[in-house]
Amino acid sequence: MRSHLDPIVKEWAGSFLLDISPSGSFAKGTANKSGTDVDLFIPLSPNTKETLKEIYDKLFDRMQQKGLNPGRQNVSIKVEVNGYSVDLVPGKRHNLFGLDDSLYRRRADTWTKTNVTTHIAHIKAGGRTQETRIVKLWRDQKKHDFPSFYLELAVLRAFAAAGRGTLATNVRTVFDFLGNGFADARIVDPANTNNIVSDELIAAERAKIVTAAKRALSASTWQQIVV
Repeated sequence: MRSHLDPIVKEWAGSFLLDISPSGSFAKGTANKSGTDVDLFIPLSPNTKETLKEIYDKLFDRMQQKGLNPGRQNVSIKVEVNGYSVDLVPGKRHNLFGLDDSLYRRRADTWTKTNVTTHIAHIKAGGRTQETRIVKLWRDQKKHDFPSFYLELAVLRAFAAAGRGTLATNVRTVFDFLGNGFADARIVDPANTNNIVSDELIAAERAKIVTAAKRALSASTWQQIVV
């Protein structure tokens, strides 16, 4: 997948490209072997003249020109490559002496500051990778619309006032939160508290997660939740 996609991104970005790096589940240790979702972060130099919106739109146009059937999401562009669903996250580095980046937020037509390195460290430090992987299996197998970073942060929020138990008990704790406190929970970016991650889904989309989680809680066997 990378051998096909990287040359396209490099050609598009030219000398302004700083990196093409995994920023999602694989980097955080929350990916499943059966998963086909990959997040690639594409930071451009602070010297890039285009605005964040122009960067986003031009990357979308290039993916369309290459026949990759791109889809616009909030901060990313989804493409399908060799059986993988890839989220491309273009950004612009604040300066060459740090790792803070600005991303375009399409739904609000604005920008936000974040730090992907902080995201990876935060999720790893949370110590809930096993629970997260099971909830991601549930999401993927049931085909729920639940962005990965939002899901990862929601899992950590579920344990804000809970101790450690067995894996089965812990997963139930997550579903209990998703079925009850999730809909109104304000979940923020650990790298920038002004970035409200829970805004990634509108109320109706969050309500679907709530309903599905309650269904999981009422399941009589694990096979009814994940297989």
